Amino acid sequence: MTTNRRNVRGAWWCCVIAVFIAWVQPVHAHMLRGESIGFSSGFEHPISGWDHIIAMVAVGLWGAQLGSPALWLLPVTFPLIMAVGGFLGLAGVPLPGVETGIAFSALFLGVMVLGSLRPPLFVAVTMVGIFGLFHGYAHGTELPEGGNAVLYSLGFVVATGVLHGIGICIGLIHRWPFGRVTLRVAGAVIAAGGLFFLWRAIQPEEQPSPEDSGAFVAPTRSGNATA
Repeated sequence: MTTNRRNVRGAWWCCVIAVFIAWVQPVHAHMLRGESIGFSSGFEHPISGWDHIIAMVAVGLWGAQLGSPALWLLPVTFPLIMAVGGFLGLAGVPLPGVETGIAFSALFLGVMVLGSLRPPLFVAVTMVGIFGLFHGYAHGTELPEGGNAVLYSLGFVVATGVLHGIGICIGLIHRWPFGRVTLRVAGAVIAAGGLFFLWRAIQPEEQPSPEDSGAFVAPTRSGNATA
């Protein structure tokens, strides 16, 4: 009983912190608009794509399902390793399969929530860390021109924490039977979204036609165009 109370108390504190950060960010951007352009851009990047949103919320959901210490360990591991991935992206270090890794993260985490699966803590933390690396790398490569790299990185780490906090808040409903069913449904939706993004990520890129690329197209004697 004491452990459950501590888990709930910790989860509620995560919710409070997430709400506070979400409220402070626009105020900070308004007061220091010039200096915080990097922070604002970084904060907005994770919440601008559903592939990022569903995966990061799923981390919080899964952590809530697993309970302590995963309740706080997963949401801490993800942004820490994500910061490393962001540095690699900012530095231009090649990392293959980024989009595939991001999509698979949503699929994997959705399946974990759907099945309320409980792998060894080391496995859960390792997988979440790997996914954080891919997400962070994607954020790092999108640094706006002239933006502050440190503030930009801080922005996407803070936004990630907010999304984790939202997932934990929602995950609190697992204490009730209807809540456990609802979380499984949410896991199914997240897994379906991950499957869609994975399908899109592995699709071959369409090569532009000569007309679209601006290449010169010479007319033939029959009037047809040839490249």
